[in-house]
Amino acid sequence: MPGPSSRSRVCNVLVIGSGAAGLRAAIAATEAGSQVLVVGKRDRLDAHTVLAAGGINAVLGTRDPQDSWEQHFADTFREGYFLGHPRVVEIMAREAPDAVRELADWGCQFARLDDGRLDQRYFGAHKYRRTCYAGDYTGRAILYTLAGKAQQLGIPVVEDQYISRLLVADGVCFGAYGFDLVSGERTVFEADAVVLAAGGHTRLWRRSSSRRDENYGEGMFLALEAGCRLMDMELVQFHPTGMVMPEEVAGTLVTEAVRGEGGHLYNKDHERFMTRYDPVRMELSARDRVALAIYTEIIEGRGGPNGGVFLDISHRPKDEILEKLPRMYRQFIEYQMLDISRQPMEVAPTAHYSMGGISVDPETHATDVVGLYAAGECTSGLHGANRLGGNSLAETVIFGRRAGAAAAAHSRESEVQRRSKKAVHDAEEELQSLIKPGSELARPLQRALRNLMWEHCGVVRDEARMRDGLRKLGELATAAETVDIHPGQEGWVELEHVLDLRAGLRTAEATLRCALERRESRGAHNRSDFPALDPALERNFYTRVEGADQPLTVWSEPVPAIPASLKRLLTDEEMEVAGRLLE
Repeated sequence: MPGPSSRSRVCNVLVIGSGAAGLRAAIAATEAGSQVLVVGKRDRLDAHTVLAAGGINAVLGTRDPQDSWEQHFADTFREGYFLGHPRVVEIMAREAPDAVRELADWGCQFARLDDGRLDQRYFGAHKYRRTCYAGDYTGRAILYTLAGKAQQLGIPVVEDQYISRLLVADGVCFGAYGFDLVSGERTVFEADAVVLAAGGHTRLWRRSSSRRDENYGEGMFLALEAGCRLMDMELVQFHPTGMVMPEEVAGTLVTEAVRGEGGHLYNKDHERFMTRYDPVRMELSARDRVALAIYTEIIEGRGGPNGGVFLDISHRPKDEILEKLPRMYRQFIEYQMLDISRQPMEVAPTAHYSMGGISVDPETHATDVVGLYAAGECTSGLHGANRLGGNSLAETVIFGRRAGAAAAAHSRESEVQRRSKKAVHDAEEELQSLIKPGSELARPLQRALRNLMWEHCGVVRDEARMRDGLRKLGELATAAETVDIHPGQEGWVELEHVLDLRAGLRTAEATLRCALERRESRGAHNRSDFPALDPALERNFYTRVEGADQPLTVWSEPVPAIPASLKRLLTDEEMEVAGRLLE
């Protein structure tokens, strides 16, 4: 069938993704004088950022005046098992206070003390209280604030747009090609510079804190196909606490703020089992340690009736729970008719955050492709092998601003606007070729992919299961070639599903291949066949596409050196593997 009509839209800076990173990039580029356009798959007030609950980190010293940005650096770098890029971590720690104050000045409704200062709570593995928050809906508060600022600046945001391909000519990105999820209308978005802010790939796991139709690795896939490297794709954070029932919401996040406000973890014997895994920090240990501890309790038979452990906040006053954790209270009432002020929650690990992603320059977040920048969860470099709660929202606004400013500078400095009719034609042909009758449906294949990743590349991994996973992945890729797509009354969502599947298959391959090469246990990457941390693997694993229909190439490089002024903050002791692995 012939494709729908297409049109062109031209701007200086195109931002792909309307979450916190994308909107902050758009604001920075606009304030630098660029004409900016933002495109997103979802409603502008319903990007993935709304699911970030517990808070945003910044050293303000409200509760603990002895805190410092250097300590924030040390906590982040050490708990990331020395795999983060030192300069990226330094920038985040240094710039977070101003970023949070800016959000507050723009009207973000952070919790405050009686004297008006921003309140700060504990989050796991932070030495001091440095997490600012808005109840347990901080991400939503930040997204609404940024959306309001973007509207004030007159930045257009086009919703219901799916970007199927970046437009590249002679190694230079000059825009993107996409279609409207409702009408199917196709658009050539032409730009001097593009900022990718399209999220991670955690929806590839059966239990995930992401929602349907998001976080299949779309941005990572687009960058990979355009010629970029991906880094540390094997490093995926499994949040310790996700809902376990009912099945349709299994994996939905139970925010770390519950533990930050004093929640306790118990097994079926009512034992606070964290005494065996981290007796000092207990429930406020690092996420990788708590997740592996919960996983071990469940696997060894000490879990609850629904395959989880118990998180209990009922010892706190109900009015305090309603003030500090209103979203969690409503969430359990709605889905389980469970009052968390009286009863414990049953929870289990859930795929939560992509710590690897597109390889970027630490200063500007430029990618390997000229004119292409990236920010937010689709990038790598900050979190290493374990992300500290509260650092992700800081990452979005800090590096969103830097990427947007750099994209605007690139636009100003570009004397020639490179374009390619062939690149546009290829994008049109590629999209049109997917619309055909077939014997498969995308949704069942997506479910099969999610089951595959959970079973073969989950909380604990080994070579045999991962190699079997790659074999099954090849079978799914073959089946995906015969997906039936007939756009109809429900719009063009079937095409969206098959494109999500395409992205997911490639990013799953990148994850499995990198995970096979990292023959050690470090942070969130737990190998039962290599249970020890290997000091020689203080390296980042990279992957790229060498040719069409070819397996991804994987190699490693040493983590960049730490400046002497910051290295003194870190101990030379070998990092202990998180928790304890199964025998």
